[in-house]
Amino acid sequence: MESEFTDKDTYQIDFDPRDYLDTYYGAESGMLVQDGFLPFVLRKLAQTFSAGGVKGDLLIDIGPGPAIYQELSACEAFKEIIAADYTERNRQYFEKWLKNEPGIFDWTPVVKTVCDLEGKSGQLVQKQEKLRRAVKQIIKCDVTKSRPMDPLVLPKADCVLTIGCLECACKDLEAYQNALKNLSSLLKIGGHIIISEILGCTSYLCGTRRFSCLTLDEAFMKKAVTETGFVIEDLEVIHREYNKEQFELCDHTSSIFLVARKVKEI
Repeated sequence: MESEFTDKDTYQIDFDPRDYLDTYYGAESGMLVQDGFLPFVLRKLAQTFSAGGVKGDLLIDIGPGPAIYQELSACEAFKEIIAADYTERNRQYFEKWLKNEPGIFDWTPVVKTVCDLEGKSGQLVQKQEKLRRAVKQIIKCDVTKSRPMDPLVLPKADCVLTIGCLECACKDLEAYQNALKNLSSLLKIGGHIIISEILGCTSYLCGTRRFSCLTLDEAFMKKAVTETGFVIEDLEVIHREYNKEQFELCDHTSSIFLVARKVKEI
């Protein structure tokens, strides 16, 4: 289901945060809940930030959109989290969650799952408040720039986390490789990058608008990460069963989760 590359201006104008969350993360019908992506990522994040030993002072979450699930386990391992997204409406929606404003998307089922994974069943309120305290800034970033946070200058991070972002932001494989280099510049030597993407995808639907998606595969991901000065420490791929209705929303064939440690500057 090919579509022309969706540029940054289109995301600013046409991407609706609440439509996106309801479509893909709704507790009963969310596509990424039903097809196994969200349970997979939550499990891997809980492992990475506990037994995996990824921890430190600063984590930068690149391209969270309006979602907060990817930071629920991270706030146990990092003193400070910075959320960085290109789209203004996504940043505003994230801010609404931080302020606990009424009427926003309900993450309770996801928070419950994470608490259960971490052996903290029933601590839903405490978990959300801990994350709210950990997120210190919500800032604009552009992964296609050599200095993604320009004009801001941030201290080097211990971890960069990016889930479901780069395949949407990059026009081609060369742009993806360059984006990895740009994100690497935000990291200390010895720091970690955590990437989760959907593979084999061409596009996804949000509201009535179809957005492009860069088609990735496992072999490219391994090559791109290692050639950017990282050593892969964990990698897992899960495959997706075909479902016509779900594939019309988003046609990815599998999902990848990887953790890599930065060993050199490129």
